[in-house]
Amino acid sequence: MAARVPQVLASLSLSLLLLLAACGKGPGTPAAAGGGAAGAAPPPPEVGVVTVTSGDVGLVTELPGRLEPARVAQVRARAAGIVQDRLFREGSDVRAGQVLYRIDSSPYAAAHQSARAALAKAEANHAQAAALAQRYRPLVEANAISKQEYANAVAVEKQAEADIASARAAVRTAEINLGYASVTAPISGRIGRSLVTEGALVGQGEATPLAVIQQIDPLFVNFQQSVTDVMKLRRALEQGQLKRAGSEGAQVRVVLEDGTEHPQPGRLLFADLSVDQNTGQVTLRAEVPNPRAMLLPGMYVRVKVEQARAQHAMLLPQQAVTRSPQGDTVMVVDAKGQVAPRTIRIGGSQAGRWVVLEGLQAGEKVMVDGFQKVRPGAPVKPVPWGAGTGPAGTSATPAAASAPAASAPVAAASAPAAAASAPASAAASQAARS
Repeated sequence: MAARVPQVLASLSLSLLLLLAACGKGPGTPAAAGGGAAGAAPPPPEVGVVTVTSGDVGLVTELPGRLEPARVAQVRARAAGIVQDRLFREGSDVRAGQVLYRIDSSPYAAAHQSARAALAKAEANHAQAAALAQRYRPLVEANAISKQEYANAVAVEKQAEADIASARAAVRTAEINLGYASVTAPISGRIGRSLVTEGALVGQGEATPLAVIQQIDPLFVNFQQSVTDVMKLRRALEQGQLKRAGSEGAQVRVVLEDGTEHPQPGRLLFADLSVDQNTGQVTLRAEVPNPRAMLLPGMYVRVKVEQARAQHAMLLPQQAVTRSPQGDTVMVVDAKGQVAPRTIRIGGSQAGRWVVLEGLQAGEKVMVDGFQKVRPGAPVKPVPWGAGTGPAGTSATPAAASAPAASAPVAAASAPAAAASAPASAAASQAARS
């Protein structure tokens, strides 16, 4: 019995050494692996970039404006009398020359008949005077009558001719007054409400207004621009920095109060020659088609006018540009992934993007997204950026996904160690009992 005790103790010592070696070896391997991963350099962060391209870009200026009809005509009563009929529907479209009102024409018809009778009398007197002068002509040549009598006959004939001309003018005047009894539309357009009703007495002493006609296709839009911007634009055109938008005039777009854009583009007609002394602005006018009568006179709108085009300009998303009193800057990514600021010059905006005139070259990559990931001196990985999407992936997502994977091997390695320590404890207990 005493001889077997050293052998049992040796066996227990060997078992404990093997278990300790196994316990030290199992957890040591993942720890070493984890330490190696922590020591490796992290991948460069991904940032969204756009590649700059150059071309001719229109410089669009947005200004407030107000619509007004192309032509406005007041329908007035030029003949005095009682309104008998209204021959149009209020708010409808009328044609030039269309009869709108009828005024009592009885007095004017009578005056017209009287003028025609006076014309007939004058023509009869002229015929008698002409016949007398014709009979006197051979008699005066034969000295049968005095020259004075012949001269009187010729004068009476000429006076009769003048009476005919006067009577014809009176007939024409009577016809015009009779025509005024039928009030017609002076222009084509849309007529508003009637200002008088049937039975009203009009035209007494002055031309009574009856209605208003407005031509709303096309419409004019009047807007103002500061004289500083106008002079700057003219100077740039003269120096060749910009070119005119088009031979037929600058294109104009009308934006309504709800933000929608009128489908029909207009064209700039002219800029006023004088400057408003109170505001220091120049008034401009554009013509806008309105075939479906979607626009109404008097509406306040926003006007987008393209007065010039910039050559070799570039478009950048607005979020890529940092604007400050010191200037406008962007972040440019070079071929090595290094990020550097760049000062640029902006010439306006177009469709939510800045128009860059100077500071960039075609083919350069400009950062749009991922500014929070950039570290001083650290490179980045540029990926294409799409409006509203951002880069394809972020560094936060792979790091979060790798955390469970790193802890799993450690947990798996510790499980065999616990299982191996259970037999060792059992063996030690059995030896103590022995």
